[in-house]
Amino acid sequence: MKSIQTIPLSMLDLVAVREGGTVAEALAICLRTAQHAEGLGFTRYWLAEHHNMPGIASSATAVLVGHVASGTKKIRVGSGGVMLPNHAPLVVAEAFGTLAELYPGRIDLGLGRAPGTDGLTMRALRRDRVETEEDFPRDVAELQRLLGPVQPGQRLIANPGAGTNVPIWLLGSSLFSAQLAAERGLPYAFASHFAPRMLLQAIDLYRRLFRPSPALSQPYVVIGVPLIAAPTDEEAQFLASSTYQRVLGILKGDRRRLAAPVENFMAQLAPQERAAIEDFLGAAVVGGPDRVRAGMTALAQATQADEFMLVCDVFDPQLRLRSLEIAAAARSA
Repeated sequence: MKSIQTIPLSMLDLVAVREGGTVAEALAICLRTAQHAEGLGFTRYWLAEHHNMPGIASSATAVLVGHVASGTKKIRVGSGGVMLPNHAPLVVAEAFGTLAELYPGRIDLGLGRAPGTDGLTMRALRRDRVETEEDFPRDVAELQRLLGPVQPGQRLIANPGAGTNVPIWLLGSSLFSAQLAAERGLPYAFASHFAPRMLLQAIDLYRRLFRPSPALSQPYVVIGVPLIAAPTDEEAQFLASSTYQRVLGILKGDRRRLAAPVENFMAQLAPQERAAIEDFLGAAVVGGPDRVRAGMTALAQATQADEFMLVCDVFDPQLRLRSLEIAAAARSA
């Protein structure tokens, strides 16, 4: 049975642009948060690719990975993830191969198969490409070849990239990527920070079907955990209202900047709105130190996860750092 004391903590940053703030401020907050997470002993810091969203500043994911890696010393930095349908595998291999040469042993390449944006923006990214179900497995295999050792007769070579063996992770919120990760013997990250419904089913499928590979000898599962921690349960719920507002906006197709917290926000909503937010955040841990410890323990026991990837959207940057401190302390208590 997994104990939270043995589960590494990592962080996924959506690089939220706050109401009244700027993109430059969001990028500065991202770097300060990564440095703080490194100081707390976090294992990795990932950035998520999104496009055409005014409240998220992580669209140029590889650029931001390099920025965070340059401002930290040892924490692993990567994509959580690069949305592969938006990019030619060669371009991804060259970008992350370059990062691996600049920051050896510290770069992760997490891959998702959703576009991470709307149809109009997807067409702008890849022009007239029509995506099929076979494309993602084929593109993953091509990336593995491009980042691996150059083979005899290989004509297409990523330079930089070839021979860097950047660790590839598959990300997903359904069974498709779980099965593919198992078949390829790759580590798997489940997006339970926004789509927890199939969490247990996907993890079980991944573990049952896993085939050892040169990259990985046994299954390795990371789960996304929305986390808002504060000295008291009441303050944590207040701070979490920023996340609740963001989720409600996503559900309504209204993607705004991260809003300031609101007193008793959930109580002001219709029952169906509250239920939708609670379903979206089914894996969330919100509360004071005791509740955070209990929540992480329950997740560990239910999922037997190998690592927690925290998503912490607190409006006040300093209180966000405090939230990470409370989580780290709760884990080690």
